[in-house]
Amino acid sequence: MSEKLSHEEFVKKAIQSLRKEGYKGIHSVYSGFNSAFKKYYDGDNPVDAVTQLSQAQKIIVRPVKGGVMLYLPGEGPAVKDPAEEALKKMGL
Repeated sequence: MSEKLSHEEFVKKAIQSLRKEGYKGIHSVYSGFNSAFKKYYDGDNPVDAVTQLSQAQKIIVRPVKGGVMLYLPGEGPAVKDPAEEALKKMGL
């Protein structure tokens, strides 16, 4: 039996393999990522692994309806500061 991929390797491979053409990220639920992670790692929680990788800045995570989007570093959408956006709309 071959050695399993690390969580980081698995997540990065999933992002590259499961994203649809024209998209840079994958939805954690709709892409099948969560189910595949649990099956590959015998029931391990994908949320814990994704959270750790995000905190270590190995991947980018953005909340969306029904789950999160996962991106490789440098490929995620730009983060807008809500305060800056509000001030801009107010003309300040």
